[in-house]
Order: sequence, then C-alpha cells, then structure tokens
Amino acid sequence: MGFLNSYIYYIASFGLIFIGLYILVAKSNLIKMIIGLNIADSGVNLLLISIGYIKRGTAPIFSKPNLNPKLMVDPVPQALVLTAIVIGVAVLALALSFAVRLFQHYDTLDMRKIKEQRW
Repeated sequence: MGFLNSYIYYIASFGLIFIGLYILVAKSNLIKMIIGLNIADSGVNLLLISIGYIKRGTAPIFSKPNLNPKLMVDPVPQALVLTAIVIGVAVLALALSFAVRLFQHYDTLDMRKIKEQRW
C-alpha cells in the first residue's frame, strides 16, 4: 500500500496519457480525437507537477534566513505547467475551430469520410 501511495500521481498521469493516446488512435470522430488530445495534455501536466513535488515541502519563498532549500518545492515545473495549460487551451480552441470549418465544408466529423471525400 505504501508503494501505491508514493506513486499514485505517476500512475494517474500515465493512465491519463495512455487513455488520451488510445482515444486519438481508436476514434475517428474529430471531436473525440480533440478530447483525447486534451486528456493526454492533462496527463502530461500532472506528470510535470508530480516530478516537482516534495513531501512536506514549503513554498520557494526565502522569508526567513534559516530555511532549508532542500525542503522547498521546485517552482520550475509549476511555471512550465502554467504555460502548458495556456498553450493547451489555445491549441484546443484552434482545433475546435478547425473542426467547425471541416464540418461546414464536408458535413461530417468522421475523419475516414473526410479522407474519402478529399480524394
């Protein structure tokens, strides 16, 4: 049980990544593929946050002179994930706008039918 408690965030993040990749590969509906991409993106963000986590860690603010820097949580993964969330939202909005344009042009969101109509 201790192993599971120690690595639950890694297990959950890899689970989200694999679920998102499965949806990307297995589904042909464009909206479902975009949702799968977003799930995989959330898994990557959770993995990055999990890497920078320290048990009983403190905020990386040097307010007292006797603080131990080894007990502070690394702020770099948090900044990277914050940037990745903003980029993920922009990619999601762009992908959904492309999906709307494809639906207006081909009258379907099924990628197989779009490929057939394209050729």
